[in-house]
Formats: sequence, C-alpha cells, structure tokens
Amino acid sequence: MLGQEIASSYQELSEEVEHLAEHPELVEEGEVDDDQEDTSSAILPVLDSESATSSPSVRFNKTCLKNVFSVILLFIYLLLMAVAVFLVYQTITDFREKLKHPVMSVSYKEVPLYDAPGIALYPGKAQLLSCKHHYYDHIPPLINPGQPGEIECTTQRINYTDPFTNQTMKHALIVQGPRDVKKRELVFLQFHLNETDQDFSAINYLLFSSFQEFLNSPDKGEFMKDCESSYSSWKFSGGFRTWVKMSLVKTKEDGSETVEFKQEKARSAWKVRFVDGGVNSSFRLASEKVLSLAQTSVVNYIDQRHKPASDQLFFVVFEWKDPFIQKVQDIVTANPWNMIALLCGIFLALFKAADFAKLSVKWMIKIRKRHLKRRRQAMNHIS
Repeated sequence: MLGQEIASSYQELSEEVEHLAEHPELVEEGEVDDDQEDTSSAILPVLDSESATSSPSVRFNKTCLKNVFSVILLFIYLLLMAVAVFLVYQTITDFREKLKHPVMSVSYKEVPLYDAPGIALYPGKAQLLSCKHHYYDHIPPLINPGQPGEIECTTQRINYTDPFTNQTMKHALIVQGPRDVKKRELVFLQFHLNETDQDFSAINYLLFSSFQEFLNSPDKGEFMKDCESSYSSWKFSGGFRTWVKMSLVKTKEDGSETVEFKQEKARSAWKVRFVDGGVNSSFRLASEKVLSLAQTSVVNYIDQRHKPASDQLFFVVFEWKDPFIQKVQDIVTANPWNMIALLCGIFLALFKAADFAKLSVKWMIKIRKRHLKRRRQAMNHIS
C-alpha cells in the first residue's frame, strides 16, 4: 500500500514538473514572491512533505473553496460596479432634465410705498376735466360732472410715432399714479367727449412701472415706444365708472427681469339726468351699481338710431390692490452639490470595487503559485 501511494504521488509530481518545465516563469515568480512567507516550509521540508502526502484531499478542498469564494466575490463586485455605472448615468440624465424644466417659484414682498407708476392715456378727442388724489377709498360726490374741475395730478403730454407702424403719430397724456398703499391712495380722473362718430366710445391706456423713470428719460418718445412694445394696453368706457385695482408682478427668467401689471376692474353704470331747478339748474348723478370683476375691458355701445346726446363722460379710478409685489422666478430643483457628492461616492465605490477585484485576482494567483511551489518542494524531497 505504501508503495502504491508513493508511486501515485511520484506520478502527480512528475506531471507537475513537466508543467513547470513548460512554464518556468511561474517557478521563478513564486520563488521571488514567497521567500519570506514560506521560510517555515523551507526549514522543515519533511513536515511539509508529510503534510502534503498525508492529507492532499483536505488541502485541495480548502484551496478549491477559497478559489470559488474569490470568484463569487469577484462577480459580486463586478455587479456592484455595473450598478454604480448605471447610477452615474441616471444621476447625470436626471440633472440635465431638471435643468431643462425649471420650477416656477412665486413669492410675495410687502412694501409700504410703491414707486409711482405711470398711466399713459390716449384720450383722442376727449378732454381731461379733473384729476385728483384721494385716500382711504373716499371719493366725494361730483358737484358739476361734465364741467372742468381741478387738476391736482402731475401730468405731461407727449407725441411720438407708433412703434408698430412708424407712420401714425400718437398723442399720450402721462399721469403720475398712486404711491401710498397704506393709506389706500387712488387717482380719480374725469374725461368729457363732446362729439363722437363711433359706435363704441372708449379711452385706451397702459401702465408702466415708474413715472420717475419717464421724467428722467432723455428721450421720452423712445421711452414711450418701448413701453408700448412691452406692456399691454387696456380700455375704459364712456358712461361707466371704472375702478382699476392694480397689482405688480416681477418675473425673473434667464437672468432678465420683466415687470407687468395685473388688473381687476369693477364697473358701475352712471346715469346722468337733468333736474330742472330754475336758474340754478344742475346735474345729479344717480349710480346704479352693477359691479362685475373682469380681466377684459367692456365698452359702452352708443345707439345712434334715435340721435341721442353726443356727450360722453368717462370716469376712471386707479388704485393698488394690496401692498404685496408678486415675484416669479425660475428655480432649478437639481442641486449641483448634491449631484457632485453622489458622483464622488459612486466613483469611490467604483475604485474600491476595482481595487478589491485586483487584490482578489492577485490573491488567487498567489495561492496557485504557493501550491505549485509546495508541489515542487515535495518532488525535490522525494527525488
């Protein structure tokens, strides 16, 4: 039995020697790498040979298990690397999508005073009768409606060419708007149109953000052309009292800020009747309140079938709705610092996984070299 075991061991070692003869670099690398680790086996070759010959199956099973375990770990870390690469791609894709689709953020800022807006009116043939500033929504009754009254507002008249046609000359009356929102300051204007040949009687107007900028502008005509190109125009009708409540909206987009006005309009129908009081005849106004909130202008239709009186009165009130300025701006929800931190973590995991895979491969090669070296030592001992 002992002879058969020695013969079989000799046959295995001879096969290993032939393999090492075909690959001499394995023997040389193994000798260089494992000199310090295998000093015990070099000192006690007999014990190594005895252990190698006494329990070869146990040692083979342990080496096989270690190799299988290393291969499994290697595949696990390769899978983790694939997951990390997918996370990097998904993170970058999500960040680019969020950059393309920012979220609109709305905030409100309370102010005690507004910068007085400019009210550009285009009365045409209508005549400005009175203009006054009132407070706390208190407008005293008109004594002589349709007759010239006091003009207490800061006004300027200006002529400029139409920015859209460059041929038509436009005549604008610029009025300084209300400022003190705490006292609910308002501006009340009255116009009179003596004759009209139109079926619809209305006065156009537009609002711009700062009356002081208009005064400081060196070229007021160009300033008004820019305002007409940037702001929307509105109308208020003859025969109605139009109450305009303004609110200011500032929008930031692509680094530029734009300003626009939002309006709520309440209208009351005014009936003017003549009361015969002898020599001291006067007009009295009786209001039938037909209030309606609207975002569009409604004009008064003038029926010309029965040749009614051609006089038209226009009443308009401008007031701030509330002391809050609405600010709208684009916000990118993707935080670049969060993305950078996530990418750093993912790349760190990738490097650690690659380092572990490299060490695993080196460890497997080292185990194989050690096994071949012990086989060679056992072969030398037997020989």
